[in-house]
Amino acid sequence: MKLLRFQHNNQIHVGAITPEGVIPFPSNDLLALIEAGALPVQAGAPIPLADVTPILPYDIPPKIWCIGLNYHSHALDINAVQPEQPGSFMKPASCMFAPEGEIILPPPAVSDDVDAEGELAIIIGKKVKGLTSLDEAQDAIFGYTTTLDLTALDVLSKNPRYLTRAKSMDTFFCFGPVIVTKDEIANVDDLEVITEHNGAIWSRDYVRNMKHQPLELVRFHSQAMTLYPGDIISTGCPKGARIKSGDTVRARIEGIGTLGASVR
Repeated sequence: MKLLRFQHNNQIHVGAITPEGVIPFPSNDLLALIEAGALPVQAGAPIPLADVTPILPYDIPPKIWCIGLNYHSHALDINAVQPEQPGSFMKPASCMFAPEGEIILPPPAVSDDVDAEGELAIIIGKKVKGLTSLDEAQDAIFGYTTTLDLTALDVLSKNPRYLTRAKSMDTFFCFGPVIVTKDEIANVDDLEVITEHNGAIWSRDYVRNMKHQPLELVRFHSQAMTLYPGDIISTGCPKGARIKSGDTVRARIEGIGTLGASVR
C-alpha cells in the first residue's frame, strides 16, 4: 500500500494512493497508524491526486538515523574511506522541511558549500531491541520512503566532530511524501536510488551496491538501542549534488516515490 498524508479543503488527511486517486482513512495521524500495527479500512470517495497537497508523513519522527558513506561512489566524491561498520548519525526533527518545499541555505559565514543527497529510507514498524537475524529485521520494518539529506561540507571538512552541526541546520532533511509498505517491494536490493539536480540525473546506484544493506542496518542499530515505530533510517546516497540558490534537487526511486525541493 502507498500511504500519503495530505491537505485537502484546509483539512489534513491520511490515505492510500490508488489508480483512481487517494482514498482517505478515518484517521489523519499516520504515525499513530504505524504504532497501532494495522491500517484501517479506507473510507470515502477517491480524491484526485492533483487536488491534494502532500505534506510530511508525520511532523516529529521518534528518531532520524542517517548512514554516511554507504556507497563507494559517495566516499570517492568526498575523498573519504568507507567505515567497516555503518557510519550512522542522527538528525533533529527541527531540520525538516515540507515535501516540494524550500531548502533555505545558511548564511555564507556559516556554510557556503552544501550538498543534497537523495536516499532510500526505512520506516520502522514496531518496538524492537537486540535483533539477531535479518528475518527479525524484516519483521520490524513497516515500509520505505524517499529522503533528501543535506550536508554543510565545508563545516564537516574542518573536523569530523562537527558532523552533527554540519547535518542539522534548518531545512537539511525531508522524507516522504509517500510511504510504501514493505509488502509492495518484491526485492529492496533491486531499487535504484537517483538524485536529480536541476532536472538532470546527478547520481544513481542500486541498493544491492550498498556496503551495509537495509536489513543489516536495522539489525545493527537495534543492538545499540531500542527502535520505535516511525523511526527513520535513511540508508545513504551514491553521490550528493552541490547546490546553490535557484537550483532544484529531487530524490527519485521507482516503486517508492519522488521528493523534490527548490533552493534559495
